[in-house]
Amino acid sequence: MTSTWTTFPSKEPSREARALAAQVERDGGRVLAIFQEPIGDHWHLFCVLPLDQVEPTPFQRDLSPAHMKRLHEVMRKLDRFVDPIVVTSPGPGRYWTPNGNHRRAALEKLKGKHIPAIVIPDTAVAYQILALNTEKAHNLKEKSLEVIRMYRVLAEERERATEDDYGFQFESAHFVTLGLLYEKNRRFAGGAFAPILRRVDKFLKATLPKALEEREARAELVRAADEALSAVVAGLKKRGIRHPYVKNFVLARATPLTRARKTLPSFDVTFRKLAENVRALDVAKIRYEDVARSAIMGAPV
Repeated sequence: MTSTWTTFPSKEPSREARALAAQVERDGGRVLAIFQEPIGDHWHLFCVLPLDQVEPTPFQRDLSPAHMKRLHEVMRKLDRFVDPIVVTSPGPGRYWTPNGNHRRAALEKLKGKHIPAIVIPDTAVAYQILALNTEKAHNLKEKSLEVIRMYRVLAEERERATEDDYGFQFESAHFVTLGLLYEKNRRFAGGAFAPILRRVDKFLKATLPKALEEREARAELVRAADEALSAVVAGLKKRGIRHPYVKNFVLARATPLTRARKTLPSFDVTFRKLAENVRALDVAKIRYEDVARSAIMGAPV
């Protein structure tokens, strides 16, 4: 196939961009333009790709049925696909989208055969999924599961890398630990534990495979605290105290961390003490009014 793309500005694209353009056309796609994006002057390709060669990154969050339904309905009513997805290519005939999987799936449901895409030669961009994905805001569980999936892939592919090397991609250390917890229990009370985790869970210096072992140990400590928390919540329910904020209330009462404290205890010390404090709580002294008042005070404004 003869190359017919346009370049902007009118100068020779990078070797990587030209090689990727040739691959796209061998794969049955069409390169419409090769251009330099306006911030870092990196070369990108604007293409139309065969839809059956495009897939989510292997660490992508699960599709949201509600969001998929909305996209499908809007595309069908407009009778247009107007928002190109972002993709990288791990190899010939394969294109990963870190930003656009809901649009890809909606187009697939509408029996589309090709999809417009911004193709980025730098495959490392696929790991910048949290920063890139603006299509649908992540909730805590989605973000944590994507981070741990990404972590596992990187631990196999880049054994000598450390968590600090991927701090931007992971965004925050506590997402790794939460990801392990959500893998085992999709209904884990991550929102209740997140304020404590954010303060004491830091990136580890060990290589990713070794650090993953420490992460598993940390997750076990959180699970132990969660088991103690579940027992207290069950006791409160028996007394008729049912409130969506009850877990947050109990953890706020039991936390060994205080706002005034300048030097924080280690992760292990924090969660062992937290579990101990939760078990020591006297449920008979907790009133519904206390929980409700704390929920109002802790609500975002």
